[in-house]
Amino acid sequence: MIIENLAEFASKKFGQNFLKNDIYLHKIIQAMPNDDLKVAEIGPGLGDLTKELVKVRNVTAFEVDKRLCEHLTTEFKEPIHKGHFELRCGDVLERWESGSLLDEPYHLVANLPYYIATNIILKALKDEHCRSILVMVQKEVAVKFAASVTQKEFSALSVLAQTVGKATLCFEVEPEAFVPPPKVTSAVLLIEKNRSLDDERFEAFLKIAFAQPRKKLSKNLTAVFSKDMVHQTFEKLGIDPNLRPHEAETSIYHHIYNELKDNLDGKQQSEQRKISKSRAKNTQR
Repeated sequence: MIIENLAEFASKKFGQNFLKNDIYLHKIIQAMPNDDLKVAEIGPGLGDLTKELVKVRNVTAFEVDKRLCEHLTTEFKEPIHKGHFELRCGDVLERWESGSLLDEPYHLVANLPYYIATNIILKALKDEHCRSILVMVQKEVAVKFAASVTQKEFSALSVLAQTVGKATLCFEVEPEAFVPPPKVTSAVLLIEKNRSLDDERFEAFLKIAFAQPRKKLSKNLTAVFSKDMVHQTFEKLGIDPNLRPHEAETSIYHHIYNELKDNLDGKQQSEQRKISKSRAKNTQR
């Protein structure tokens, strides 16, 4: 397949912005963990990052765009023949529905479409075979995952990242490094995992805790749990009732959750969904 105009070829449907700067491609490779585990790449696009990856690892790539699958099959004919590269065409999220992305330990390395980046990272955090996540995402998303307690960007995503390991914002990438250039600055995020998320209710609990970031953590929790229950929990754990969500350490969220999780029943989860819908409406305004 001959692609004459990248900007016109890029699909808005799949949020495609092709990274065409060799400096950043090499920096991504240098940021990878130093071992010999297989790499899973999501959305290889035209294969610019893939070309660098197959030089150092065996790669399994997941591409949803049939046009690009045709291009990649031709472009990587030799690595495919040698067993260094495998291309799987289709929706990567459907693969996760049946379990791990790969049936062996792996590192996720990818330039992710902005519209689906957070969802993919959360899937990888829960994947027991995923050992690390090295991804290009919108800078705002990377900051939320990598933020430390007391920083205003500290969020539910920060807590989830710290729960499984360590998150680092490696470097920023300006829009001009892509074709077509996005309207926002990008950043490369690295999450090194030492465990996987195994309790989806904890994620639901965090959405309650951070529902209104500017309010007190205790106030957010009373939207679902009784005031007496929240007060008794904070008193038992010695937690300042005036703490804002971004001021509480990750360990504090786990302690509170362990005290309240048995009360996170269907009715209260329904209330949490109402909170999420309300936040979504406010964001759209």
